[in-house]
Amino acid sequence: MIKEKDDNILLPDESIISKIWFVRNEKVMLDRDLAELYEVDTKVLKQAVRRNLDIFPEHFMFELTENEFRNLRSQTVTSSWGGQRYLPFVFTEHGVLQLASVLKSKRAKKMSIRIIEVFVKMRQMLTDNLTLKLDIEEIKKKLVNQDKNIELVFSYLDELMEKQKNPIPRKQIGFKI
Repeated sequence: MIKEKDDNILLPDESIISKIWFVRNEKVMLDRDLAELYEVDTKVLKQAVRRNLDIFPEHFMFELTENEFRNLRSQTVTSSWGGQRYLPFVFTEHGVLQLASVLKSKRAKKMSIRIIEVFVKMRQMLTDNLTLKLDIEEIKKKLVNQDKNIELVFSYLDELMEKQKNPIPRKQIGFKI
């Protein structure tokens, strides 16, 4: 059971992150996982959503196809999906926030805020990771350029050393005594 203290939900980020999936190039959460977090039956959650479909556009929530559901189920190590009769709804970050307004419970509002905080942290981690990758690529480019410059310097040094070993006879200028 998830405990609340001072109006904050004490739930590790990892517990929420483990319930976030990547479907149709979106980070989403399954209806059953959200129902568990909001402490309502999945049936109640889906019913509330169906009554308010007008505030859940496709980029907030969508129903998985049979194939997507099979693929998602195959990604889990153990099958705790049970005998679902209907394909699950999945909710994007915006859909999670919208759910709190349809469920209207204090718990749903608090949990939505907590989930959104995790989504924001994930986005920040991805941004930081991307920035780090870009910095590394820039360093690699500089190293490649420096390698080329060092090779050029060594080729010039080789030329100079060759000229010192085999000097070209020069015509002498000046007075002969």
